Amino acid sequence: MQWETVIGLEIHAQLATRSKIFSGSATTFGAEPNTQASLIDLGMPGTLPVLNQEAVRMAVKFGLAIDAELGRSNVFARKNYFYPDLPKGYQTSQMDKPIVGKGHLDITLEDGTVKRIGITRAHLEEDAGKSLHEDFHGMTGIDLNRAGTPLLEIVSEPDIRSAKEAVAYVKAIHALVRYLGICDGNMAEGSLRCDCNVSVRPKGQEAFGTRAEIKNVNSFRFIERAINHEVQRQIELIEDGGKVVQETRLYDPNKDETRSMRSKEEANDYRYFPCPDLLPVVIEPDFLDEVRAGLPELPGEKRARFESQFGLSAYDASVLSASRELADYFEQVQTVCGDAKLAANWVMGELSSLLNKDNLEIEQSPVSAAQLGGLILRIKDNTISGKIAKMVFEALAAGEGASADAIIETKGLKQVTDSGAIEAVLDEVLTANAAQVEQYRASDEAKRAKMFGFFVGQAMKASKGKANPGQVNELLKKKLEG
Repeated sequence: MQWETVIGLEIHAQLATRSKIFSGSATTFGAEPNTQASLIDLGMPGTLPVLNQEAVRMAVKFGLAIDAELGRSNVFARKNYFYPDLPKGYQTSQMDKPIVGKGHLDITLEDGTVKRIGITRAHLEEDAGKSLHEDFHGMTGIDLNRAGTPLLEIVSEPDIRSAKEAVAYVKAIHALVRYLGICDGNMAEGSLRCDCNVSVRPKGQEAFGTRAEIKNVNSFRFIERAINHEVQRQIELIEDGGKVVQETRLYDPNKDETRSMRSKEEANDYRYFPCPDLLPVVIEPDFLDEVRAGLPELPGEKRARFESQFGLSAYDASVLSASRELADYFEQVQTVCGDAKLAANWVMGELSSLLNKDNLEIEQSPVSAAQLGGLILRIKDNTISGKIAKMVFEALAAGEGASADAIIETKGLKQVTDSGAIEAVLDEVLTANAAQVEQYRASDEAKRAKMFGFFVGQAMKASKGKANPGQVNELLKKKLEG
């Protein structure tokens, strides 16, 4: 039987506010346990929450960016459940009237096609604390620093049909929230987490199969692996005569498997009701206009501009607009050197290799945009060759000079463009390889093409890489044909 996968994702984005959603406690990552939990976060009797306006602004930003319906009057509710890291016994969230309604996000698939993924809703809520098991020898420790941290839960429609599509969607959301400046997207620190709702159905069947939810997956690679494993598990279970049960599962990356956590609750299990401590949030038209006016250029808009303004290919534009920081870096390089294609090649080539090798983000690049732009200028005006440029780039990365010009001067790397000097080098090379010259002249075109590369290599070696490659090729051809 042919099977079809159906996936819906719930992404929890931690909003980049300085304080929590209902209290003035800090949201800084990595503080000592329980040092950032106030009486309000702990749900002490007599305390009252006060809504953080900046969290509302960030949610509205997101809603506008995905062309969503906005809940002009939205309501907070209490979601009741009992767990050690939930001190109040309920989570303040949104249910019937979320701040962001139906919207959509376009993703680009591996074959270049664009697919639209529906977004059901995005609602504001507070995070719970964290249970710690490692250091307590059979007991559990509770850290309530995260309790009350503002989250935007982004719920997709079940429009995703493969693990790769799921990863493309999460990457698109990740890029969008960072472009908007509403979330730092740090998955290792839990700033962006994903719950994957996965089911399978026979191809052609309209009704959905029973879904299982994989909780709190925190990397793109693990999302793909967790979904693929769960799809295979469900197919094998059904084909062996079993039934998929609706439940919550956890993904174990060490064993590359999902395992049962608990039966899946329904909304009525949480006994939602409007929070009596919080009034409905009314979004006025003036506030909406103010947020809309402050929206940055979004990833899709930037990608389209890179193609039209700079003449970049769809692929190059897509890579360079993948993050706001990378796009800004590229544009700064382009401004300095005035050559978008060369700038794109160096940013996507040498620079990306350097960052990947040293596991650095673009903001941590040891080579600044101004330095890279200056280096490309020296390639363009033939001061250095492409090969020498790589040596200069490595020197910049190692901090051996403040600019490409300084390194070129200090190391004596200026390219030789004097025809007379290049001819003298070529004469030496041809004299030292007289037998090969005779062989070249006696050969057919195919053989000559291979041997020509040998002479070019010898000439570049003799000039220590400083001879202009174009001039070497041109003058060498004349001498060999003469």
